[in-house]
Amino acid sequence: MRILRAAEYRSMPWKNGGGVTTEIAVSPAGAGLDDFDWRVSMARVELSGPFSRFAGIDRTLAVLEGEGIVLDIAGYPPTSINRATDPFSFPADLPTAAALVGGPISDLNVMTRRSRMTHSVERMVISAPVEIRTGAGTTLVLCLNGEVIVPAAEPVRLGPLDTLLPDPDSAGLLVQAAHETTLFVIRIGVISGND
Repeated sequence: MRILRAAEYRSMPWKNGGGVTTEIAVSPAGAGLDDFDWRVSMARVELSGPFSRFAGIDRTLAVLEGEGIVLDIAGYPPTSINRATDPFSFPADLPTAAALVGGPISDLNVMTRRSRMTHSVERMVISAPVEIRTGAGTTLVLCLNGEVIVPAAEPVRLGPLDTLLPDPDSAGLLVQAAHETTLFVIRIGVISGND
């Protein structure tokens, strides 16, 4: 398994220059904003305004901190997202504007290239040991708050905003939390015929 520590994430300007994004992981390694197959990142949204557009990309957004955001996506009714709502998926190539509900937010963004990859994002609140299904493809487990322990020969500890990539050959991953902790489980798959 690989551990990605929050202190080692890479920060860069948004594609539209309107803010800063923190890249957690990208494939292929070192890919830029125009040539990734998949990308997981966090962003701080300080002001209402347009979202960057990404041709051929599907996107899922979840609010990590702050009151929330309302997305106005072309062809969709306005959608309110906050820390209690499920992660929201939408095409990243549609014109999208965001209105902050009560000040700045931090969000989690997962993006995959529609022609090659699929993804899902699940929020889990745990306070006891839980088995996370991994299986085929790539799985990332982001610890939002608190701390979780993954039992192993040398137990692995994840702190706030650390991410774990389990061994792709494992079917599941046991995680333990001493106190209530929120995790985001991101599963990325390859569309058949593209592997």
